[in-house]
Amino acid sequence: MKVVLLGAPGAGKGTHCKRIAERYGIVHLSSGDILRRERAEGTELGKKAQSYMDSGSLVPDDLIVEMMSRAVQKAKAGYVLDGFPRTVNQGQVLDRSLAAQGGEIDMVVNLEVDDQVVVERITGRRSCPKCGAVYHVKNMPPKVDGVCDKDGTRLVQRPDDTEEVVRNRLETYYRQTRPVVDYYKSGRTVHDIDANGDAGVVAGVIFGKLDPLARKK
Repeated sequence: MKVVLLGAPGAGKGTHCKRIAERYGIVHLSSGDILRRERAEGTELGKKAQSYMDSGSLVPDDLIVEMMSRAVQKAKAGYVLDGFPRTVNQGQVLDRSLAAQGGEIDMVVNLEVDDQVVVERITGRRSCPKCGAVYHVKNMPPKVDGVCDKDGTRLVQRPDDTEEVVRNRLETYYRQTRPVVDYYKSGRTVHDIDANGDAGVVAGVIFGKLDPLARKK
């Protein structure tokens, strides 16, 4: 099963990709997570991407395509793509790559969410610099304010989770990434899903679309 999950920053792509991967036994390929790992490890790709990520801008196509192409080729059992493709060019490159291998994307899901909901979700996120656990000051707070439940480390706000950066990311999304939805709609069915509400309810709607596809696979 090959799934693309689209949506603005803060739409819940990461949360729902994890659920999809667990439910169907496929790999969750997050461009953001992979890029942050490259940056933390100080790789050449990570160094090149760092300045773009810190300002909320998109990492250039050549860097992201190189990285994701390697990941896609390794995911033999199937995958759900999170944060890729982010431009029409990336979508076209992905389609050509899959076609060359005799395959194609099985389903495209687009999470729709209001801008103000995005700002509240992202600016409220806090993460553990030690274990990577993620919390939210309102929706998923730790047991002790500002402290990780797992290891007691003081939680931090990522530099790209401030309101200024979030607003920039939304502007970038509408200018460069939202057209990817139209690109896919021009050639296939895209399932638009209201992602403003409870994550459990949204997950149920997504599974309702994917379960029939999983049975066919």
